[in-house]
Amino acid sequence: MTKKVMFVCKRNSCRSQMAEGFAKQLGQGKINVSSSGLEASRVHPTAIAVMSEVGIDIGDQTSDPLTEFNPQDYDIVISLCGCGVNLPEVWVLREIFEDWQLDDPDGQPLETFRRVREEIRDRVQQLIASL
Repeated sequence: MTKKVMFVCKRNSCRSQMAEGFAKQLGQGKINVSSSGLEASRVHPTAIAVMSEVGIDIGDQTSDPLTEFNPQDYDIVISLCGCGVNLPEVWVLREIFEDWQLDDPDGQPLETFRRVREEIRDRVQQLIASL
């Protein structure tokens, strides 16, 4: 059975968008993926650029607020920014909940975006392998 994964971050702009992109590619046929934020903003242009460097196009993804999703529709919830403490309890009590607490690359040099991208790729690979 395919697991449904929600990646959530503060603004659904960088980290959760990159995680969604990696998970869609690496988890094809194993997981269904969405991402959201405690608030919506935009998909960060630098996140789009660094993902394209590794052959993943996230340019058509959208930034969506968590409130537009139903927690019962998801098996796995991953917070990428330490925002787990701010999530409604129903999201934290899914089958699997993890809080990865990755650095926010927004406003940081390109190297930070690339480092965080690689950390996200590694974590997504580990998550998929564990299912």
